[in-house]
Amino acid sequence: MTQKNILQNKYFLYLTEFFSGMSVMAVELGASRLMAPYFSSSQIVWTVIIGVIMIAMALGNVWGGRIADKNPSPDKLYGRLLLAAVWIALIPFVGRYLIAGISLLLAAFITKNFLVWAALFACLAVFAFPCVLLGTVTPSLIKYSVSSLDNNGKTVGELGALNTIGSIIGTFLPTFVTIPTVGTAITFLIFSGVLAAISIIYFFSKKIKPIKCILSIILILMLGLTSSSFSFAFWEDDITLEDESIYNYLQVKETDSSVVLSTNVLFGVQSILMKESKLTGMYYDYALAAPIMAGIPEKNSPGSILILGLGSGTFAKYCSEFFPGTSIEGVEIDQKIANLASEYFGLPDTVKVSVYDGRSYLAASEQKYDVIMVDAYQDITIPFQMSSVEFFTEVQNHLTDNGVMVVNMNMKSQSEHSINDYLCDTIGSVFDNVYTVPVQGGTNCEVFAFQNPQILSSFQKNYKNLGEPALSDMMETVAENLTRRESGNLILTDDKAPVEVLGMRVLDEIIADELDYYRELYLGEILH
Repeated sequence: MTQKNILQNKYFLYLTEFFSGMSVMAVELGASRLMAPYFSSSQIVWTVIIGVIMIAMALGNVWGGRIADKNPSPDKLYGRLLLAAVWIALIPFVGRYLIAGISLLLAAFITKNFLVWAALFACLAVFAFPCVLLGTVTPSLIKYSVSSLDNNGKTVGELGALNTIGSIIGTFLPTFVTIPTVGTAITFLIFSGVLAAISIIYFFSKKIKPIKCILSIILILMLGLTSSSFSFAFWEDDITLEDESIYNYLQVKETDSSVVLSTNVLFGVQSILMKESKLTGMYYDYALAAPIMAGIPEKNSPGSILILGLGSGTFAKYCSEFFPGTSIEGVEIDQKIANLASEYFGLPDTVKVSVYDGRSYLAASEQKYDVIMVDAYQDITIPFQMSSVEFFTEVQNHLTDNGVMVVNMNMKSQSEHSINDYLCDTIGSVFDNVYTVPVQGGTNCEVFAFQNPQILSSFQKNYKNLGEPALSDMMETVAENLTRRESGNLILTDDKAPVEVLGMRVLDEIIADELDYYRELYLGEILH
């Protein structure tokens, strides 16, 4: 096919526009998945990703328009597409090193808004350039496809529509098909391959740049062959399972003493199974005070426990062991995490598991429970709809008269007006009695809330009579550290719940505390 024929074939130009629009959205969604294991998938990170890509596309539009006017050679356009394809193919394999390296470098110097700056610089370094190149496509294609002023509006409209349709498909396809099925790395390679194929078809039709085309094909194929060994936590060599779902990056690690599920490669334990110990030594142990406060061990009838944010069932498993006969329900939004519960974490078959959003599950249920555990907060990814006064009112309406709500706040802070203060004040606007217990040796804090004022005195009296010494000792630790929280006016609502910004402040505080020693040591060596 000659140059004239292929450029006069509007279908080929339309395909170029369609797949370039599709690839931009695929890169954007892939960016969120590639960055989530390191920075979370909060609204803040999404804002940075969308902002950087939109800026890159705008710059590409301006640059592409100027290039099209000065040098309207299609060779340049399809050369940029081929370069973008190669860059996109390399993103999952090189980008993870850049993201980790940039984060570590910035952590040594930045103490405020770390998440924003780290995500911004990582996004600029990894994703901006190919989006600038893809941004040059539309103005260049308009130059090639508009032959007269009689139909230029129609042609521009058709190109814009195809770009939009491609973007829509590029939004749904990675989210619901490629990422859950084959993972983030292969997703990048698929869309890279599509762009490369368009460029290669063009260059082969002109019989130019065969070496560059062949090298690009070889590179993408080689990356595809090595993708089976792709790992977000590239520094780890003992990972039992690494997978991705619609919602999360999943990592299971097994040692001689435990099995751990993490949804973030840099920090955090989502679920844990202890092979030998009676308890975990983590916040799950503290939360076991809730069933005792609710009087489940003394009840003549079976107690009932609902867990919103089941994870892989650590809390549910301990409840079934320490409070036999209790009806336990777990709600988990991520099907893959729910599947891991029985496969790796020994969740008993007696635990009823529902794959659903926690708040929606409550709204659809009329049952009342002795204990409702809210464990849906993950790093700074705090669902605003499960942190508002409306949500906690829904929880209170589903508790029995002696019922107890326990909330795992995963980032305790000493700062005034922190996310913890907001959550406690919001809970206190619904419940008459709110108590907190900081988890020793961690960043978690457990919040216990109930209406009946006699619950606490009953707990103080009964926890010593438990048959399991390890549990009794743990409850004594809880009793000694229970602190009453007086309700304030920092209320989160469905309309106004800035949980991402508040969470980021605590994350900055945690990072600053953890890195102060290393920062001072590093800077001290430089100065001396």
